[in-house]
Amino acid sequence: MSSIEEQEKHFAARLREERKRANISQLDLAYKAKVSQNLVNFIETGKRIPTLHTILKICDALQINPAVLFREPDGDREEARKAMTELINRYF
Repeated sequence: MSSIEEQEKHFAARLREERKRANISQLDLAYKAKVSQNLVNFIETGKRIPTLHTILKICDALQINPAVLFREPDGDREEARKAMTELINRYF
């Protein structure tokens, strides 16, 4: 499985988790986001990839930051931490 496919699965799972955390149904989320219930279901099951516009509408309806739905690249974070540590050590 490619990294992109893994990220898509993670996104779908996180969307479902956030919707359940908000204690609303797919129908309620669809109504609030002004999208179809089928679209919400298809996104959560990985059958459709949402557009940025749809992601923003859904996040607005859930009152969450879109970043919540995406996986953080741990490798990038570790590299950034090392670079910052190196810079700090250089100047102190």
